[in-house]
Order: sequence, then structure tokens, then C-alpha cells
Amino acid sequence: MAAGGWGTMEQPETTQKIAELLARADLLRYNGHYEEAEQLYLQVLEQDPNNPAALHGLGLVYYLHGGEFEKSLAAFQRAVELDPTNITYRLDWAKAITTVAPLEEDPEKMMALLQQARAEFEKVLELDPENQEAIKQLNYLAEWGV
Repeated sequence: MAAGGWGTMEQPETTQKIAELLARADLLRYNGHYEEAEQLYLQVLEQDPNNPAALHGLGLVYYLHGGEFEKSLAAFQRAVELDPTNITYRLDWAKAITTVAPLEEDPEKMMALLQQARAEFEKVLELDPENQEAIKQLNYLAEWGV
């Protein structure tokens, strides 16, 4: 498949295969089969390295299973870069940042991460001014003085 998603006559078949892999990976993740889900998300990314849904799913696997927070943040960030108006991707990235920040030993780095999370929650509100999760998280960050 050529860059940008336009390819040869195989493209609809490849798109269908990717959609099937994503659906299976999501189901595995929902049911707590994180290792299997990870492998399927990675298979999708081998075929389509810029697939935001696979990157988001992979970020969730890393976040929920094993606490691979740095890998999780990188996957979430890339998903948001590829699909900046996707509220779910942006919320999950920001919530992951708020989880990682308190683990940071350097107080300045911790505050920088929390400020980054705040900025992401604010972007969610730009997209959806009534988003209750973003409002709740911003109130939580305000309690931290962020």
C-alpha cells in the first residue's frame, strides 16, 4: 500500500484485513488478553504504521497491562498526532500522563507532565465543551495546583 492510504487493487482487501485484526485485538483487550491483543495491534502496525486505532489500542495495552507507561505515552501521543480530533485518544493520553506524572522523582518534571495533561484536557474541551471527563480531570489537576 502506498503512503497516504492509496494503493493498488489490493487496498480494499488489505483495509478489510486490518479492520478484522483491529476488531479481534479490541475484543482480546476488552477480555483481558493483553499479550494476544498486543500482537494483533503490532501486526496492524506492520501493515499500516500510521493506524491511529492500532496505536491507541497498543497504548491501552501498555497502560493497562504491565505498567509500560513510557511505551503507552508514546503510542497514545502518536495516535493523537494522527487523529487530533479524536476525543477518546486525547483523553486516554492525558489520563495516562496524569498517572505517570506522580511517579516522576523530579518535582519540576512532574509538574511539566501535569501541565501537559492539563493542556490536553483543555484541547478536549475545545472539541467538546461539555465533556464531563475532561472537566472532572481539570478539577482534579486544579486540586494539585496545576
